[in-house]
Amino acid sequence: MTIYDEKLDKNPANFHPLTPLSFLQRSARVFPNKTAVIHGDMTITYRDLYSRCRRLGSALNRRGIGVGDTVAVMCPNTPAMLELHYGVPMCGAVLNAMNYRLDPATIAFILEHGEAKILFTDREFSDTIKEALKLFGSDITVIDIDDPLGEGGEFLGEKEYELLLEEGDPEFEWFVPDDEWQAICLNYTSGTTGNPKGVVFHHRGAYINALGNSLVFQLDSSSIYLWTLPMFHCNGWTFTWGVTAVSGTHVCLRGVDPKFIFPSIRDNRVTHMCGAPIVLNMLVHAPKELKVQFEQTVEVATGGAAPPSQVITEMEKMGFRVTHLYGLTETYGPATVCAWQSEWDSHDLERRAQLMARQGVHYPTLEEVAVIDPQTMQAVPHDGETMGELMVRGNTVMRGYLKNSQASQEAFAGGWYHTGDLGVTHADGYIEVRDRSKDIIISGGENISSLEVEDVLYRHPGIMEAAVVAKPDEKWGETPCAFISPAPGHEEQLTKEDVISWCRENLASYKVPSSVVFGLLPKTSTGKIQKFVLREKVKSL
Repeated sequence: MTIYDEKLDKNPANFHPLTPLSFLQRSARVFPNKTAVIHGDMTITYRDLYSRCRRLGSALNRRGIGVGDTVAVMCPNTPAMLELHYGVPMCGAVLNAMNYRLDPATIAFILEHGEAKILFTDREFSDTIKEALKLFGSDITVIDIDDPLGEGGEFLGEKEYELLLEEGDPEFEWFVPDDEWQAICLNYTSGTTGNPKGVVFHHRGAYINALGNSLVFQLDSSSIYLWTLPMFHCNGWTFTWGVTAVSGTHVCLRGVDPKFIFPSIRDNRVTHMCGAPIVLNMLVHAPKELKVQFEQTVEVATGGAAPPSQVITEMEKMGFRVTHLYGLTETYGPATVCAWQSEWDSHDLERRAQLMARQGVHYPTLEEVAVIDPQTMQAVPHDGETMGELMVRGNTVMRGYLKNSQASQEAFAGGWYHTGDLGVTHADGYIEVRDRSKDIIISGGENISSLEVEDVLYRHPGIMEAAVVAKPDEKWGETPCAFISPAPGHEEQLTKEDVISWCRENLASYKVPSSVVFGLLPKTSTGKIQKFVLREKVKSL
């Protein structure tokens, strides 16, 4: 015991559990009349948003929903979806925001595995939910969300969302968690094989990562954030709470479509938005007539796989400034950022895009990220060449996988979260993902990064999407095989010879694809290219 251990304990005056719910409470107090949400022609102030969320929490509480109960939701980016991120944990429950692109069987599995007590569902997805409920086979309370901008659908539940709110008290004294490590959300991974795993978030991590996003993305009370990123995806990378933390404005968007995105940016004077590289690629290749001009520079954060440098280049030409983030569901979304260095300003656009395509450095709210040799658990040299596995640790790493202690222990082996991504650390300390461990191609004893080959392919003006996997080869063991989706207008012009010639001009000879396949690329429900499907296709080539 030291002199600081006696009679200097936690008490209500010096300690309060961290929860992102406090962000909404503060914004409602400080900016009660400020527009919190825009949805089409409808606006909601922070005073009314707080009141509606308290009504929701109260209504759930009166129905017996409380600490540790799971509340599932199937809904696009609407005000109701945002409100559920506050109202559900206000009664102590855990929000399970489901991917609306999932099939009925997977939805039924998630409802059962998460032991959902109540399900909120937007009418647009009634056909899928109806089939899922048949497979679920258990009683569950269903509440329909009838969004005025929705396309309709069957009513499945006992009550509509707005009528449920009328049951609640707008002055409800919501529950502050007894322990900030209490579960706040349950998110399921978009696994490519087997059943998805349930990732458990806690109040502390949600609070901290939301503030990390605000710092990194430079959000403030003047920020107007367009919801191009699904709120079901890592709870909108915690921007559901981060935008509210700075009292910014949420602009809802039911679907990701350039014909809606560009006008919304202009009309609502959007300042910030997020999206996976596939969304950026969609905007880059949108028809010219849809590319509405806007005066402001729009900050856009992208994550997931490294965005091809050519996509970054084209986005900046259109008036967007790209920030590259990296993370996983298990890290509450973003965990690293390619923090901009002032000396990079002197480089040409192509070189700047190449630097920005790296995953960068750890968030100010994350303890540490490193590229580590998984055998020795030692960091690899900062030489930009030695490969290792990206590992992270800190307060914004999940509690673990629900009902799967073995998977949790394996993920946390050695005191780090193992991402499964392979990369290098450059001399400047910036990390770059080179591949998933299962996607590396070994040809004649040489490692080939599929991401490096894909980046070169994306620079070709006739290519919209590309994915590279290993193809068995008698002589070399493996060689790269490229799957290509041509850009609009290039479907008939692009040939295998064009692709291979382009790669020869930009890659070492052993990295050039030996095979090229044209067509649409298979994707997961979150838009990730399903390389396991492509690996199966390769076997028949």
